[in-house]
Amino acid sequence: MNPGHNHEMSHMDDNSTMPPHHHSSTATSHVHGGEGNMMAMTFYFGYKKVELLFSGLVINTPGEMAGAFVAIFLLAMFYEGLKIARESLLRKSQVSIRYNSMPVPGPNGTILMETHKTVGQQMLSFPHLLQTVLHIIQVVISYFLMLIFMTYNGYLCIAVAAGAGTGYFLFSWKKAVVVDITEHCH
Repeated sequence: MNPGHNHEMSHMDDNSTMPPHHHSSTATSHVHGGEGNMMAMTFYFGYKKVELLFSGLVINTPGEMAGAFVAIFLLAMFYEGLKIARESLLRKSQVSIRYNSMPVPGPNGTILMETHKTVGQQMLSFPHLLQTVLHIIQVVISYFLMLIFMTYNGYLCIAVAAGAGTGYFLFSWKKAVVVDITEHCH
């Protein structure tokens, strides 16, 4: 161990599972609440002194970590379900449908008519207001999940990823997939 890091380890109690941090003039650090606790900048697996979103919400036991894992897993699943539900609501609430036809070159110099469907909704309508509220909820949840991932706690990161994957698996299998054959950048 580098002698310059000895004082770092003396500040950590024997039961701590947080990794040691490097103190140098070029290292990026973040101090929580002025207490001098350094935020982990590398992934670690631990369950003691793990702050979760708010200063008063601290994980200190394996049971608390298991509860946080389940809650975060469900939140990530809910986030994926909310995305699909918003898409479904949007399709159901579209009020105006307009068809536009345009000529496109066809085989052997012929001209074909290609029809596009344009849909929209009114700005001052209940469906649009509902979409706006759901969008706000979706954005807040997405930032919470990002901040949870940024704790660098391996258990919490796995909960976010596994919950999002499970939510996608459960909710998006019915999602309509439109393939644009003119798109060449796949």
